[in-house]
Amino acid sequence: MSVIYMLLSISVIVAIVFFVAFIYAVKKGQFDDSYTPSVRMLFEDEIIKEKSNKKKLSTNQKNKF
Repeated sequence: MSVIYMLLSISVIVAIVFFVAFIYAVKKGQFDDSYTPSVRMLFEDEIIKEKSNKKKLSTNQKNKF
């Protein structure tokens, strides 16, 4: 039974350490990104167009034969 208490206390300590590290990273601006969200939509549109063009080309080539 004492092993359970020891593991529980260690897990709580580890969770607190990770929480403090997360709060520290947020306060230092680790997750601040103002450029990517404004351009993400543009990059996704290009990828979808390329995939759809490749599908159209492959189906057109199959239909020709």
